[in-house]
Amino acid sequence: MIPTHVVHTGHTGRVVADISYGAGIPGDAELRLCGDLSGGKRALELGVSDWFNSIAFARAGAKAIAVDPDAAKISEMRRRADDAEVTVQCHVADLADLGEITSGTCQVVVAAHTLADVDDLGRLLRQVHRVLEPSMPFVISLDHPFSTVTDTTPYGTGARTVASWFTALSRANFRVDQVHELGASGNAPSTLLLRARKEGS
Repeated sequence: MIPTHVVHTGHTGRVVADISYGAGIPGDAELRLCGDLSGGKRALELGVSDWFNSIAFARAGAKAIAVDPDAAKISEMRRRADDAEVTVQCHVADLADLGEITSGTCQVVVAAHTLADVDDLGRLLRQVHRVLEPSMPFVISLDHPFSTVTDTTPYGTGARTVASWFTALSRANFRVDQVHELGASGNAPSTLLLRARKEGS
């Protein structure tokens, strides 16, 4: 029986984890940003999201890892993993402190609405680059910076701009290969979704 939140992709036989990138927007079963996670591929959830994506990683056959500075979120992840009868390797740590993860061992990193308040984005991106295998994806979802614009909050003052995300990722040796602007928030999209691939070694 196929467990909840795992989708088989038909004739290819590949398994896609139904990772969520935000309420009311398409998940990975539709967008296919992470690829096939079966066969013990190492998948890192950077910051425990409201959707506990590490559970979906594990159900798809990945070696799931969750990192979050909040011990309560990690405790809840452990509880949910036990309930789902899957294994998630959990670490209480700053999101930019991935020292427990060996360099070049992860096949995907996902941060679903967990990076908005990161102060030292450059340091975090360098750590993600270190733990990923070459050419592997880093998938980021966040509130779209246009969704914070008001008469008193001009674009770029309430959140990092789209351009600043591209610049930061480029400086950390990532190449953005997919951009999605999804959902609705007034006259602007609610969610920005980026997939960036590690370049170099």
